[in-house]
Amino acid sequence: MSAPRTPQEALAFFTKLNPSGIKLGLERVREALEALGHPERRYPALHVAGTNGKGSTCAFTAAALQAAGHHVGLYTSPHLVRVNERIRVDGADITDEDFGRAILEVLERYPSAVTDPMTYFEFGTVVALWHFARVGVDVAVLETGLGGRLDATTAASPVVTAITPVSFDHMEYLGHTLAAIAGEKAGILKPGVPCVVSRQEPEALEAIVRKAGSLGVPLWVEGRDFVGEPHPDGTLSYRGPSWSLEGLAVSLRGPHQRQNAAVALACLEALHAHGVAVPLEAARAGVASARWPGRLEEVAGQPPVLLDGAHNPAGVEVLLASLRVLYPDRRIHLVFGVVGDKDRGPMIRALFPRCTSVQLTPLDTPRSLAPAAYVDEARALCADVAAWSDLDSALAAARRKAGQGDVVLCTGSLFLVGMVKARLV
Repeated sequence: MSAPRTPQEALAFFTKLNPSGIKLGLERVREALEALGHPERRYPALHVAGTNGKGSTCAFTAAALQAAGHHVGLYTSPHLVRVNERIRVDGADITDEDFGRAILEVLERYPSAVTDPMTYFEFGTVVALWHFARVGVDVAVLETGLGGRLDATTAASPVVTAITPVSFDHMEYLGHTLAAIAGEKAGILKPGVPCVVSRQEPEALEAIVRKAGSLGVPLWVEGRDFVGEPHPDGTLSYRGPSWSLEGLAVSLRGPHQRQNAAVALACLEALHAHGVAVPLEAARAGVASARWPGRLEEVAGQPPVLLDGAHNPAGVEVLLASLRVLYPDRRIHLVFGVVGDKDRGPMIRALFPRCTSVQLTPLDTPRSLAPAAYVDEARALCADVAAWSDLDSALAAARRKAGQGDVVLCTGSLFLVGMVKARLV
């Protein structure tokens, strides 16, 4: 691969890296950051790991930090439609010009990335950390890609870390028990750096506590050190070590988002205690204003189309609980696509019987599972199932079947959510 010379060529260079490539390890990321003069040390950061809810937690936290007047960098993954979504400053996606220029600057200082290319996620992480330093953010919020111990984002230098609910996902990389997976997530812990921990299964919490003890990490554990209490009117009360907030409006939809908001508030309280000032009213404003697309996102119309990124068994459980609250007694026509390395069995056994019809679609990724590979399995769970060769046909079939008051639900993968958003939003 030759070295790019313009921002446009730089963006093309990045897109040629394998988007599905996964290489666990920090050596090349640390080497690149050293060559860049350690941009990750020029601003305090919050680093968030977990299986589900980490993106929403990051969104709440970044919105509150921005409401507090901070210049805020936010790095998340995956993107839904454009890769620029992964790198945001003050809520705005990085522009193509800035993205291309940041890539050129990284390659100029670390030319080894041309001759020995990093993975898509590794390189994107380095570019994000460089860009945040380049534009002078006051604070950055960083979401892990997967795991934690060997995730590229773990090369950062956080002042607070957080672990959202841990469940089964990416087991081929992280392990086949909750303890093993939680141990990998707890790899983001740094000696002496406080960590906010959401409610966990006992096995997962034990692994996190054990890791924290070995590093001298102070833990803020949900239910012990902080609590979010939901109220029937949809508001939330928060109690932390020092903060107390009542009547909080939560912008993101679904009962589970109140837990994510409480974890975000604990992160903000911990950041405030470690020098990143967050007035209480800014925390309140952030929880009320955060946006996180593709999670219970409704596209208005007849029928309404609901987009949700549930892609593991725990995510599907949360989705079903939200459907019971937000769409009680309404018929669901499902458009479903999944990647081949996901544990689809528990997902489809929980979700498909709840649906009036199911339309299976492939995804625009080499990791996609072909609908024909599990259509018979699906037909044992729902009376009306069809397998399609493309998303447009599957989506059109679901919309045709939906009657007055019905809902079309698109879920199973964030790849699918992005595909639908590109067509409808």
